[in-house]
Amino acid sequence: MNARILKYMLSVGLAIGIVSACKDEFLSRDPQGQYSPTALKTPAGVEGLLVGAYAMIDGQGLDGQDSWNNDIQSWVFGGLASDDSYKGTDAGDQPEQSFIEKWDFQPTNGHIRNKWRGLYKGIARTNDVINTLSEVKEVSDARRKQIIAEARFLRGLFHFEAKKMWKTIPYIDETIYKLDDLESTKIPNDKDAWPMIEADFKAASEGLPEAQSQVGRPTKWAALAFLAKTYMYQGWNISTGAANVAVLQKAKPVLEQIVASGKFTLAPKFEDNFLIATRNNAESIFEIQYAVSSASGDAADAGVGLAHPYIDPWGCCGFYQPSQNLVNAFKTSAAGLPLLDTFNDSDVKNDQGLKYTDPFEPYTGTLDPRLDQTVGRRGILFKDFKIHGSDFIRDQTYAGPYSPKKHISEKAGFGINGWGNLSSNNYRIMRYGMVLLWLAECEVELGNLENARKLVNQIRTRAMNPAGFVKKAVQGSKSRDDFTVMNEPAANYLIKIYDQAWTNAATARKAVRFESRLEFAMEGHRFFDLQRWGIAAETLNAYVAVESNKRVYKKGAVFTKGKNEFFPIPQEAIDRSYKAGAATLTQDPAYK
Repeated sequence: MNARILKYMLSVGLAIGIVSACKDEFLSRDPQGQYSPTALKTPAGVEGLLVGAYAMIDGQGLDGQDSWNNDIQSWVFGGLASDDSYKGTDAGDQPEQSFIEKWDFQPTNGHIRNKWRGLYKGIARTNDVINTLSEVKEVSDARRKQIIAEARFLRGLFHFEAKKMWKTIPYIDETIYKLDDLESTKIPNDKDAWPMIEADFKAASEGLPEAQSQVGRPTKWAALAFLAKTYMYQGWNISTGAANVAVLQKAKPVLEQIVASGKFTLAPKFEDNFLIATRNNAESIFEIQYAVSSASGDAADAGVGLAHPYIDPWGCCGFYQPSQNLVNAFKTSAAGLPLLDTFNDSDVKNDQGLKYTDPFEPYTGTLDPRLDQTVGRRGILFKDFKIHGSDFIRDQTYAGPYSPKKHISEKAGFGINGWGNLSSNNYRIMRYGMVLLWLAECEVELGNLENARKLVNQIRTRAMNPAGFVKKAVQGSKSRDDFTVMNEPAANYLIKIYDQAWTNAATARKAVRFESRLEFAMEGHRFFDLQRWGIAAETLNAYVAVESNKRVYKKGAVFTKGKNEFFPIPQEAIDRSYKAGAATLTQDPAYK
């Protein structure tokens, strides 16, 4: 559903509810300037509350909080805390992110606090929908069932995002949440939330239709995909890295059901997943919808607004720059395959320390073409704006020579609102490629290596489509924006499928995980993938050992196993949980 329409519907629905609830008696009038629970106990009011729950997906709508550091895209946590990216910009900008990047997680970090606030506000809104609906009799049984299913899908989504952030969380459903009792949600975080999250997605899958008339509302398939994702996040022992085969055996049939449905297919070109023009395509299972107009950017993709190049037309702000390690991961062998063990032995050539006008000889080695759809780098056309150079970067010495690219809208979507960094480029939080690679992960652990190879090859075959390669562009002389696009690839792209049988589980596992990194790089998933596989400490400490020689501020950073896989519960949340003189929330022991 278009986010601008959602917010319009909310205002209309609430207005209808308020008008219908007006009374003549002065003393019985509802307070002015706010919505009363009584006014919302109508069909229109319930629909408005549901829209309000959807609105929390982007993290906006809370006082004293910026959406760009707590929305579900998770680039601050899933990206900066991983080996995919640096904080970017310059050393003094948003120091709280610098602590996250170096795994110095503190309960007082404002970004961690805001993430908690945004998610639990969303949870509150979903429970308000269900509780209010129970008191409205005029809603048909069919619509009632779907409203509950949509609310439970959202509740599952918000709790899921919290569970991957924090080791133990309070799970709050409609039987706990009471709108008129501020103490009702002060419950301990002493239970495993996974079964309740699973129950929400299962119930949603049973109550949702296979297709929706409005994009942005979840379908049965979206609920099943997120159910499978909850299993995948329980599929390994985070401490040991050992596979939990029993859980993966639950995930596999759910993933196979989605594949067998025939409802989804990989988009023809990799870049179709990152363009405004190809939103909600055949690969999309669930997208977070954004919209802008000349009048308003309130429903825009604000979460990544600051993660744009420093040059015009964006001019702000240079956050979330890709790491050299990530760029190196896109190198390929003479056979067109990833260099699983040696990719970081040498660097893809870059223009570190050079000015835009300085001569530069580009890297001539073979590369996976997905690199230049993911990363802005010297000499390559950046979307359809201009050729990337050092003038894109705020401080190369601090944060390197690369720019993020996937979330940037193409030129046709720029400047509609006053600030062009606010765009209607959706966030594809669940797409079919994820389903295929999760299924490949299951097949490896269940001993079906050849099935896993075939699934990975589907992803690689799409990446091999030359129609999706970035084309070479030649700088013109009229202006910085003057360029000519040539009918040839921008770099020495070489990618092939795995054409030899997979016979070694360890190698197959590494190949599947590497493919996930290449396919979903800079989309906010990497840290949480390393977390769930139980390999975060070994991967990230090896990463920083090399990367600190390039980014000196990383020297001394250490990822502590058994601690940094999760974030600390915000101190503010603990302080606000006091009931009968004691806090009901307990801090992760690793952070005490």
